[in-house]
Amino acid sequence: MTASVHAGVNAGGRLDRLPVGPFHYRIMWLIGAGMFLDGFDIYVAGTVLGATLHSGFSTLAQNAIFVSVTFVGMMIGAVGTGFLGDRFGRRFTYQMNLLLFGAASLAAAFAPNMTVLIGLRLLIGIGLGAENVVGYSTMTEFVPAASRGRWLGLMAVFVVTGLPVASLVGWLIIPAFGWRTMFVIGGLGALIIWYMRKKLPESPRWLESVGRGDEAETLIQEIEAEVAKTAPLPPVAAAVPQSDAPRAGMAELFSGRLLSRLIVGCICLIVINTLLYGFVTWLPTFFIKQGLSVASSFGYSLIMGLGAPIGSAIGAMTADAWGRKPTIIGASAMAVVMGLIYPNVSDPAFLLPVGFLLTVPIYVLVALLFAIYIPELFPTEIRLRASGICQSVGRGATIVTPFIVVWLFSVHGIAGVMALMVGLLILQIIVVALFGIEPRNRRLEEMDGSAPSVATAPR
Repeated sequence: MTASVHAGVNAGGRLDRLPVGPFHYRIMWLIGAGMFLDGFDIYVAGTVLGATLHSGFSTLAQNAIFVSVTFVGMMIGAVGTGFLGDRFGRRFTYQMNLLLFGAASLAAAFAPNMTVLIGLRLLIGIGLGAENVVGYSTMTEFVPAASRGRWLGLMAVFVVTGLPVASLVGWLIIPAFGWRTMFVIGGLGALIIWYMRKKLPESPRWLESVGRGDEAETLIQEIEAEVAKTAPLPPVAAAVPQSDAPRAGMAELFSGRLLSRLIVGCICLIVINTLLYGFVTWLPTFFIKQGLSVASSFGYSLIMGLGAPIGSAIGAMTADAWGRKPTIIGASAMAVVMGLIYPNVSDPAFLLPVGFLLTVPIYVLVALLFAIYIPELFPTEIRLRASGICQSVGRGATIVTPFIVVWLFSVHGIAGVMALMVGLLILQIIVVALFGIEPRNRRLEEMDGSAPSVATAPR
């Protein structure tokens, strides 16, 4: 059981009432830079593996293992960082996973053979999985409740921007300097951000949740003093009254009030990971099978890829205005409609607009589910562990997704693949509508479940 909260701190109320200013932007850039590298490195595989295969450094079978161990590592990292982050703090865990990612990336640039590169990719994957969990959760604990959706959605924009950037950098760098340079860029970038992140403060909410009230109070006063230099501080919101119920622990996560949230989180991340790695990453193959040339296929995929930052930005802008549940349900419904239309399009001229209109709501869901909704579902003292479990289950789906997609496509064509996607989206709509909570304009402490709800006025 977690230690009782320091009664005199009220970290949540004091953080939520702070006017947005340079402090928040500094936190956003320190976290967002690492999240961008996360997205960059996930998509690096596509450019690197083509070069290693062409040069004879790897085989197709080894490339498949490379991709698989990436997601195995991400599963390990997601679960492991959850326990470390809730035990030792957000800042410590953030720095450790970034150091692991950076060191392993630099080592990968000097891998003597594909076997060693695969082993190092496992370590990189652990760092990637950890970054995803701790980044979104840490940002959740710093930003005001009224604009939390917008700030967290911007984190998703950082991540998905890694897709076009990785493609562009690979196109420019690999022909001239070789595939190893891509790992050097990622590794050096990670170590630079690691050094910059020494200025990232610990989460006062976490300090308070584990009973380190004096440290939380000192840190809150430092943050308030920094913010007060640029804007007057509003009155402190009243602390959310605490009930006599025990603080949330892992046992509570698998029973009662938190179990339904865990199920919602796991199902949502299974759905979105399947959409990403069962449809979006297969677009070039689908286009070729639908009659396009290889060159046209990659051109179409690049244009549709612009739907990633656009969709994520829409998710960021609408989460606070419309609410999490309406946005998730609405984006899922739009994806269902476009998913039903897509298999019936035979004219290549219509594939691009229809595919683009399908990609945009998928990335609205990426922003809502990865960045915003899942971290909000759980109490501070187990937020990273619970988010890590959801992330791990979602990543686990990516291990079997390619095999299911190949079978469906070979037997039923693109219609079979889209039938799976549409079915999962409908399941997500039902689950979120019936069992999801609505965090819009609610302080994190109100949703812990151990305290009665206190209304928070929109701001």
